Amino acid sequence: MPYPPRRQHSRSPWKTRHRRLVTAACSALFTAGALLTATAAAPPPPPPGWNQVWSDDFTGSAGSPPSPENWIIDTGHNYPGGPPNWGTGEIQRYTADPGNVGLDGTGNLRITPLKSASGEWTSARIETRRSDFKAAEGGVLRIEARLQMPDVTGAAALGYWPAFWALGSPYRGHYQNWPSIGEFDVMENVNGIDAVWGVLHCGTNPGGPCDESNGIGAARACPGASCQSGMHTYRFEWDRSVSPEQLRWYVDDQRYHTVGEDRVGAAAWNGMTAHGGYFLLLNVAMGGAFPDGVAGRATPADATVPGRPMVVDYVAVWHRDAAGR
Repeated sequence: MPYPPRRQHSRSPWKTRHRRLVTAACSALFTAGALLTATAAAPPPPPPGWNQVWSDDFTGSAGSPPSPENWIIDTGHNYPGGPPNWGTGEIQRYTADPGNVGLDGTGNLRITPLKSASGEWTSARIETRRSDFKAAEGGVLRIEARLQMPDVTGAAALGYWPAFWALGSPYRGHYQNWPSIGEFDVMENVNGIDAVWGVLHCGTNPGGPCDESNGIGAARACPGASCQSGMHTYRFEWDRSVSPEQLRWYVDDQRYHTVGEDRVGAAAWNGMTAHGGYFLLLNVAMGGAFPDGVAGRATPADATVPGRPMVVDYVAVWHRDAAGR
């Protein structure tokens, strides 16, 4: 989940096909009107054989910012010297205002898009200070968040673009080396559709082995409650214990997307894995190439309703080494 023409999935055929299926499923779920309360929980203990590398459960007083020891709050319309509108065409201005980003006092982080009286949209984007999350040789890296997408659907959701993702550390301070340094979109969603998209970006743009700027992606509806009406767990694994190496995407422990090293080739794989690691990001964008392309029109629209937060319970990173320890 912000740099050169990244995450411009609107031209992707698989995304267009999936949209038709997901929209029909959404209608049935939303008509039922089932709503769940966003409850907080600490990161679960790692499964046997896994070690926790890092986590944040967003404990703190209501209105306080996420831990400055863990997170950087991005502001404005771009990185200094980076592409405008974060490279995606999103229209909001990111701020550190508590109305846009802050803890809720019950163990959650809330990122909330707002619209001013003058019509300006604001929201928030945060990224981990650590940028060294990486699978060791022969090991497996596991990146996970439990969160609820903004609880808004239909016309009122046009332009909402929540995301949880990881970006290769060499991007920091450079801003022109995407997608070669790699991007793992653990969770993306647009326009209040009941679906999670998992996407890999790599290689060169346009085209290349990852079909940029579309990326290699897959999508599915959330299990049980819709993505918007309840908390779900979104996980990504980078597995260096198998040959060829694998990247895997899960929602509520159900795998829905896999990309192997052999699919993109050694050069692109090495470009996104040989550097020092990745940093993690959480944001809610408004408008841009992805929501516009899925909607078939410019977003957000007059009917778009502000004030619906993405609620994040925890973010955690685990690792398992070659010996399963």
